[in-house]
Amino acid sequence: MQKIIPFVVVTLFLMGLTTARADDTRQLVNLPEKMQQHMMSNMRDHLVTINKILIYLGDNELDKAAEIAEQRLGMSSLGDHGASHMSKFMPEGMRKAGTAMHKSASRFALKAQEGDLLSSYKMLSEVTSACTACHAGYKIR
Repeated sequence: MQKIIPFVVVTLFLMGLTTARADDTRQLVNLPEKMQQHMMSNMRDHLVTINKILIYLGDNELDKAAEIAEQRLGMSSLGDHGASHMSKFMPEGMRKAGTAMHKSASRFALKAQEGDLLSSYKMLSEVTSACTACHAGYKIR
């Protein structure tokens, strides 16, 4: 627990430095307030899911990691997230990053089902890379 707290504090500090800067060049995506809330809720759920996946991987429970990845992040999750409705409001690059994240999560799930822990970790980085790319290029507030 002691190692986690400094990491969280440093991460939050750095996030504040990168998002509060006047020279923030990320593209603002104007969404109706309810859609902003929905998108933020989806992203928080994505973080919770990634955290659970990491816990399952750490416990060598690859089947559980695969299942939650596909259900909550993968292509199977698009209906639950309202993706078709939301995507109409997104710039092309944002849509592509979101699609890349969902496809990567499905590929991760398949890799995890194969039982190869190291390859699964590597595949999970494709999911988080798509998240990082989207957050680096776009903002909704």
